[in-house]
Amino acid sequence: MITHTLHTQRTAALAGQVTPAMRRVAEREGLDVEFILAGVAGGTIVIPANVNHAGLDPIGIGNGLRTKVNANLGTSPNFRSVDEELEKLRVALEYGADTVMDLSTGRSADIDRSRRVFIESSPVPVGTVPVYQAAVEALEKRGAVIDMTADDLFDVIERQARDGVDYMTLHCGVTLETVDKLRAEGRVCDIVSRGGALMTAWMLHHARENPLFEQFDRLLEILKEYDVTLSLGDAIRPGSTADSLDGAQLQGLIVAG
Repeated sequence: MITHTLHTQRTAALAGQVTPAMRRVAEREGLDVEFILAGVAGGTIVIPANVNHAGLDPIGIGNGLRTKVNANLGTSPNFRSVDEELEKLRVALEYGADTVMDLSTGRSADIDRSRRVFIESSPVPVGTVPVYQAAVEALEKRGAVIDMTADDLFDVIERQARDGVDYMTLHCGVTLETVDKLRAEGRVCDIVSRGGALMTAWMLHHARENPLFEQFDRLLEILKEYDVTLSLGDAIRPGSTADSLDGAQLQGLIVAG
């Protein structure tokens, strides 16, 4: 396990330092390590490698590397068996999955337990969508998903990062301005992203800005401490051709960019 005293892969690359993870990625891709170093430094390659994910065999994702395949798994209120999900993980790894995402939505205790088991059992990077768990916990503690607080969300992000999650999908690009555009234009399929819908409903109910946008520096500090890769969720992606590249989607992409 890498200690917290090391730089992130990104800051190491910017300092010209080749990490063991970069060397492993170069070996797996059949490329010179200098190519990987330059890509990580330039922001065109990421190496999802949480400092607390013991047993991880690092991979690179990005420009000039082979295409990666992700597999989704996770418990739910109706399917709570971690053993069944571990079998899914085994099959996914057997058939060459490069990463897996834990999209669990069951009881909070089950989500914590399954995530920790997945990380312990997975040699490939593990990702999550933290707002799913934050919504579940708000429902359990306060009786309504909409009663989630910004601190609730950040607490889940930090807990998952501490557990060893390598990358997180976070919907930072949906803002009040984006939602205004969506309401003004209308859509055939409205918001089809679950995380995007949760964040939008929260913003409309509380008449407040998206905390992941408003407190972006706070988010980055947590991710930096554990070297978690940020995946900017496409919260306003279209669900139909008719909605493709409308004002709301473009605004969301601009903000995320």
